[in-house]
Amino acid sequence: MRHSDENLVEAYTELFEGLSFTNKLNLIESLSKSIRAESTKKEEDFYKSFGAFSSEKSAEEIINEIKTSRNFRNKNLEQKTVKIQLNQIFQLIILLED
Repeated sequence: MRHSDENLVEAYTELFEGLSFTNKLNLIESLSKSIRAESTKKEEDFYKSFGAFSSEKSAEEIINEIKTSRNFRNKNLEQKTVKIQLNQIFQLIILLED
């Protein structure tokens, strides 16, 4: 727990000391409901994230479609390799000239 959280809890604890037994029980009940509601909401949101993608195609068809749609651009890779090699050669030339 962070220091600021500890201070906040301590401040609330001091505040609650003045409450009656019944009010403290009511407060505990309210906090418990709040925690359960928050937990339930997170769980619902988690399960809502499933099934967001729907298709009539089979998994195999989708996988094949993805694989066949891939485009690798060897030309760009080759150009980058040549540029790197040229830069290295120029750097060597500069070093040799010095």
